[in-house]
Amino acid sequence: MKKKGQHFLVDRAVLERIASYAELKQDDRVLEIGPGSGNLTGVLAAHAARVCAVEVDPNLAAELRARFPNVQVINADALTIKLPDCNKVVSNLPYQISSKITYRLLSRPFELAVLMYQKEFALRMVVPPGSRLYGRLAMVVGFLCEAQILETVPKGAFRPVPEVNSAIVRLRPKAERPAEDAEKFMRLAEGLFCHRRKKVKKALAALGVSRETLAELDQELLEKRPEELTPEEAAGLAKAIAG
Repeated sequence: MKKKGQHFLVDRAVLERIASYAELKQDDRVLEIGPGSGNLTGVLAAHAARVCAVEVDPNLAAELRARFPNVQVINADALTIKLPDCNKVVSNLPYQISSKITYRLLSRPFELAVLMYQKEFALRMVVPPGSRLYGRLAMVVGFLCEAQILETVPKGAFRPVPEVNSAIVRLRPKAERPAEDAEKFMRLAEGLFCHRRKKVKKALAALGVSRETLAELDQELLEKRPEELTPEEAAGLAKAIAG
């Protein structure tokens, strides 16, 4: 499992705190990605009406079905299947898919997500514009969600023991950010940070925005570099370009 970037959380106190952070109720439908040995699955199933666990390893999936008859276990790759409709997402994510699965989750509606990441990745989600770590991830997360690092989890809480500490992040989608806007904004953010050393004006031109459109945009923003744009400023540019 280490090759797949999966480290199983074994600290019972942390598992219970994750469930507490998710504010679980009996009518919640919870999606868990990468349940592994089912340590978190059992805690979630005790607090929510329905848990759907997506596990890529067939042996682990079979063990989960045997242990938790009240949990829907899907043996599939969470990056490729149609994810089930759930109002909350609670997962100790496999490290290797952290970036891809986060963007995938952000492109769909949910009420609340509590996710475990490598600590460095978690820090990159919440840094402000202008920071050395600020990039596409922080811009997208900042536009779509209120993100909060809840706690750092030490290496010893996992088996096998990872090389780095982890962190628990809670994401609350912003009410004014409909999910249908997410993918468009993600594409813009990705394009901008493919040209992060250029000014925004040149980055947008490289993305195919016409001179006429550029002339109508906020010229002060166009003179910035992508890492200097706040999520709201980037959103304003995206809206103006689309218009």
